This record gives sequence, C-alpha cells and structure tokens, in this order.
Amino acid sequence: MTTSFRAMVRKDMQIFFVDRRAVLMSFVAPIVIASFFGYIFGGQGGQTTASRIPVLIVDRDGSAISMQIVAGLTADQAMDVKPSGLDAARAAVRTGKAAVAILIPQDFGADAGRALFGAANKPELGALYDPSHAVELAMVQGMLAGSVMEAVGSQVGARMMLAMPYSIRQEAVTSGQDTAYNGYAHAFGGMGVQFILFMGIEAGVGILLQRQRGLWSRLRAAPLSRGALLGSRAVSAGLIAMLILLVLFGFARLVFGVRIEGSLAGFLGVCAAFSLMTATFGLLIAALGKTPEATRGLAIFATLVMVMLGGSWVPTFVFPQWLQNLTVAVPTRWAVDGLDAMTWRGLGFAASIAPIAVLLLFSLLFGGIAVARFRWEADA
Repeated sequence: MTTSFRAMVRKDMQIFFVDRRAVLMSFVAPIVIASFFGYIFGGQGGQTTASRIPVLIVDRDGSAISMQIVAGLTADQAMDVKPSGLDAARAAVRTGKAAVAILIPQDFGADAGRALFGAANKPELGALYDPSHAVELAMVQGMLAGSVMEAVGSQVGARMMLAMPYSIRQEAVTSGQDTAYNGYAHAFGGMGVQFILFMGIEAGVGILLQRQRGLWSRLRAAPLSRGALLGSRAVSAGLIAMLILLVLFGFARLVFGVRIEGSLAGFLGVCAAFSLMTATFGLLIAALGKTPEATRGLAIFATLVMVMLGGSWVPTFVFPQWLQNLTVAVPTRWAVDGLDAMTWRGLGFAASIAPIAVLLLFSLLFGGIAVARFRWEADA
C-alpha cells in the first residue's frame, strides 16, 4: 500500500469524523431502530411485553357455562377481556378500540350442552372484529374454542367431545359500504406521512442553504416581516405536501381500489392539517439547525422515530400498552389514525376533529418556535 493511498484513506476518515453530529447519527439511528423492532417483536430472551388483545364479551346468556367461558378467556394472559353491551361493543370495534367482540346469545349454555353429542342444532356465537386485526381474530377463536369445550364438558360431565358444540358467525365491522379491509389504505397513509415529512426536511435544509449563502440577510432589507417571509415558505411547502397526499391517494384509488369510506371533508381536513404541520416542521428545522449537513442527519433521525412510533411502519396495536399510550404525544400517530379513520374505517367527520386539532396544535407550536428562533445570518 503506497503512502499516497494511505494518505487518501486517512483524509476520508478524518472528513467523516470531523462532523460529530453526522457521526453520531451514523451509529445511533440503526441502533435505535433495530432495538425498537427487536423489542416490539419479542427479542428479549423469551420475555415479551407485547400488548394484550383487547376483547369485549357480550354475555346475554348468564348461565353457568357462559360465565365459565368468560372466566376462562379473562384468565388468559394474551387477552384483555372486558364485559360490554352490544351497541358499545360494535362501536368499539368500529373505531379500533377493541380488536374482537364475542357475542354469547341467550340459552347458549343449555343449547351447547345438548349439541355436544350432535343431537341438536348448534347454537351460534357471534364474533365482531376489526378487519385490520384478522390475525388476532384467529387467535381469539382458538382460545374461545378451548374455553367453550372446557366449560361445556365440565358442566355436562362429558369426558370426550364428539362434536364442537357451537358454530360461530364472523362479522367484519367498519362504517363503510365495503367492509373488506384494504391494506393498501393504511400502507399509502403511512408511507405518505413518512415521505412527506422527508419533503419537509428538504424544505428546511433548503432554507439553511439559502441562509448560508446570504440570501436571507438580503431579504431582511425588504419591507417584509419575519413572519411573512417564513409564512410564505410554510404555505408553499404545505401546498406541495397537500398535492403529494392527494396524488398518492388518487393513485391508490385507481390502482388498488382504496376508497374514502368515511367523511370526504374529514379526509381533506386531516390532509390539510398534516400538510401544515409538515411545513412548520421544516421551518423548525431551519430555525434550530446550524449546518445543512448536520441538520439533515438529525432531522432524518427525528423523522424516522416519529414515523416509527406513529404506526407508519408497524400498526400501533402491536406495541406494548405503555408505548401505545406514549405515542399519543407524537403527531404522526394522529395523522396515520386520522387517515385510517377517513379511509377504510369509514368513520364520520366527528372522528377527524381530534386528529385535525392535534395536528394544528403541533403546527402552531412548531411555527411559533421557528419564528422566535430563526436567525437571519449563518453563524460565523
């Protein structure tokens, strides 16, 4: 290896390590993301902390058998079982607050006992389920089968089951006309949120580059306030973000059949609020950043954490409960949930109010900090 070759390698290494923030992100970002997915999917030596499946039970029978079934399901550590009325259970499943609701009809215990040996019509259990939780439905059905067989067998004194003493009727619950879950709706919402935030990063870094070149110090001489100059940037970035979202969902509609099953006004409101939040996020980057190179790395890392926690990559229902509670403080969670509510969930305008309000609050926060902290000239 020649001296000149070694010198060139040493020079490249020195250039890499001179920017401490960029170096830090090169190591921290993959460590954090890998640790997150390892934690979520149970890479803890067999000690998992995955969230329990939220299940509601509507017991209209009240017999010894039905109560034993409920007790068996409640004792299962994989499920969070709670009693409910039918209307409340349907509403909870429709809005994503419960994955499955089991309906035990009147006289189920007596009918199941007679049907145990195949001598009578089998009573029917109902299963309302969130169509995005089909995996959880299969798990609950398996646990339910074991609980029913144990309860019926113990009550009638049977040691051997000759036939399944019940049937089950499944019903996917959404408010839309088409209750089939279209996974492309969530995918386009989640990826749209991620890449639009990346666009916001580039808008913020672009402002930093212009400041570095002295453009903003010249604009300062113009008869325009700081708020007007930054506001114009926010509006343009917001319009671009809105256009990207509409094109994305237009493509999804034409190619993959994604429909706005809920309120169109609510969908447009969530899109507009998220677009404004993205624009002010870009301004915040420009206000707090120093060099474009270091700022881009930090902003990308922050964005990856937000989309990761917001459910863009992995639906938040697979998170541990404590993490699900934490993610309500992340704006991307509200954007993804709002888009889901207005597309495949088919919810009305009322379901869009909270996501719109939270996204607008984040916009106000980011924009206020950006206006207060923005520097006209680059640091010497």
